Amino acid sequence: MVETPCIKVCRILEGGSLCRGCGRTLDEIARWTSMSPEERRAIMGGLAERLRHADIRDSKSQSEA
Repeated sequence: MVETPCIKVCRILEGGSLCRGCGRTLDEIARWTSMSPEERRAIMGGLAERLRHADIRDSKSQSEA
């Protein structure tokens, strides 16, 4: 079984290319099963920070609307 950060909340952030659920890019999602375990672990190591950064940007854009 391939390790994945997917939490079955698949929504792309408005104006971006990150999945709201897992934080991966569309390209990463598409290539996930063909990546090496090392590549997947490297990406998974940065997902929490990506989502935090995306939340900050998303909150700012919603407050400006």
